[in-house]
Amino acid sequence: MANTYVGAIDQGTTGTRFMVFDHSGQVVANDYEKHEQIYPNPGWVEHDPVEIWENTQEVVQNGLKHAGIDASQLEALGITNQRETTIVWDKESGKPVHNALVWQDRRTTDRVEELEDEDKVDWIRGKTGLEADAYFSATKTEWILDNAEPLKLDHARTDSLRTRAADGELLVGTIDAWLIYNLTGNHITDVTNASRTMLYNIHDLEWDDELLEEFNVPENMLPEVRPSSDTEYYGHTDADGFLGEEIPVAGALGDQQAALFGQTCFDAGDAKNTYGTGSFYLMNTGNEAVESDHGLLTTIGFQMSGEPVQYALEGSIFVTGAAIEWLEDVDLINNAAQTAELARSVDSTDGVYMVPAFTGLGAPHWDGRARGTIVGMTRGTGKEHLVRATLESIAYQTRDIAEAMEADSGVDTTTLRVDGGAVKNNFLCQLQSDIIQTDIARPQVDETTALGSAYAAGLAVGYWDNIDQLRSNWQVDREFEPEMESDEADQLYSKWGEAVDRSLDWAQEE
Repeated sequence: MANTYVGAIDQGTTGTRFMVFDHSGQVVANDYEKHEQIYPNPGWVEHDPVEIWENTQEVVQNGLKHAGIDASQLEALGITNQRETTIVWDKESGKPVHNALVWQDRRTTDRVEELEDEDKVDWIRGKTGLEADAYFSATKTEWILDNAEPLKLDHARTDSLRTRAADGELLVGTIDAWLIYNLTGNHITDVTNASRTMLYNIHDLEWDDELLEEFNVPENMLPEVRPSSDTEYYGHTDADGFLGEEIPVAGALGDQQAALFGQTCFDAGDAKNTYGTGSFYLMNTGNEAVESDHGLLTTIGFQMSGEPVQYALEGSIFVTGAAIEWLEDVDLINNAAQTAELARSVDSTDGVYMVPAFTGLGAPHWDGRARGTIVGMTRGTGKEHLVRATLESIAYQTRDIAEAMEADSGVDTTTLRVDGGAVKNNFLCQLQSDIIQTDIARPQVDETTALGSAYAAGLAVGYWDNIDQLRSNWQVDREFEPEMESDEADQLYSKWGEAVDRSLDWAQEE
């Protein structure tokens, strides 16, 4: 077993990564490829599913090649993915009928407001643990079936997509299901991804007939729901396919649940925050689905084969790392690493606040019509102030969630485990510790999203014996303690709330 490994496909919002891990949870192979971000209209975000699948094959092959690892050395493959992003494809040809609608996409905001007007928000939350929001897959699936141009294939009728869906000719899924389908030929998702669709009852653990009727989604389109770590496997790669080996595909988790798993947050009260395109703060609540009174989501954290599901409370922040990308897009910085240097060059933002509500605001505000806002600028405001204000916005949004999490759970966070690309920034980690007045622990392996899916797959095939073995792998790289006085942090945070108020309900024309 010494020369065998577990591979993880991490299909994210901006690109696809393949990583290979050994028994100690260390990275032995890594490859990454970006894909195109498609913006057909303001507030609309799409990806090309075919490009994503092609990139997946490329990064897997390149990762193995560069590390000198043969595919036969892989004991299993795990998958983690950008959640909620929705694809509808033709069952026979496997071709998508439309681009994927990305989790950030806001085109169904009007439909969500109809649900609000019909007093269906509490009804949806009671079944799914989710806010009624364009973020989730239900309204995206509905939009594709109602609005996409029917795919014209030799074998298929050119009937409406609605007709073809009802006749069982179309499949729908999140990105994990798309990849599992292309890897194994099977139409499968895991419980964590199902719990993000707004079509899955997280208490009964099944697709909900009433929700399927509400959004007019035929159940025959939907994937089979399986545990996140599945000893029965989702299937095997094709020996005649791009890898040339039959490798079990045995684990899948939505990216944020995968990070929870990779951070070994296996017990009730364990919490982590992942800083990626957005940021996602999850706390394990054990076998209890804790209902939130403060704008958080109740979601499924993970499920092991033969065991009950573990639930989590989640605070979803739509834009954090993407705000740093925006700074680069508008030429305020040359690269993300420059943000720390610029932010340190000034003592404060001089009263400038940036609310990065580019795709609306998630938890705890849930305002799909909020938009990006900068307030407090004077003639003396420089780019260093704007850069610092952007980094501070990440910390403030996280404090929004931390306070809601403590109010809902009754548990004070003493240490927050962090991961994701942005946590390489020491300035941001220290700032985060100061603003929420909590210790921050950054692990040695900060790509915990990929690691979590590898753990899930590896446990399923016996590569790791149990979760205690995984706990022993977790090692701290650096800890950050608050250096700012709590009164100062509170004062800065109070003005953040005023800035958020000015961003709300802005995009009335969309």
